[in-house]
Amino acid sequence: MDNIRKNKDFNPYNCPVTHCMNKIGGKWKILIIYAVSKNCDRFSKLKKAIPVISKQMLVNQLRELEEDGILERTVYAEVPPRVEYKLTNQGLSLMPVIGVLQDWGIKDLQGALAGS
Repeated sequence: MDNIRKNKDFNPYNCPVTHCMNKIGGKWKILIIYAVSKNCDRFSKLKKAIPVISKQMLVNQLRELEEDGILERTVYAEVPPRVEYKLTNQGLSLMPVIGVLQDWGIKDLQGALAGS
């Protein structure tokens, strides 16, 4: 059974923010992109880096990121087979955006800790 993405083409007003969220929105995609940028290039490394994600969800998210041109998947013809992921140029172009999100999160966490 094919996994059909509900929101892949939902953008009735051609909104750029909606388009972006259709590509990288959700609970896991930004974490996966960030992990791959930090050399978590194999499935097992990603699973260790994000231990609360299920194997099936990780597989689904990796496939969607590959389908959207954000990740590139390379299969090596070895025994046992080896698969590695890396960011495409489009994926690399997201890193400044993720950096801004990270900076905002650091400031917000500091404010939350100072207020408690």
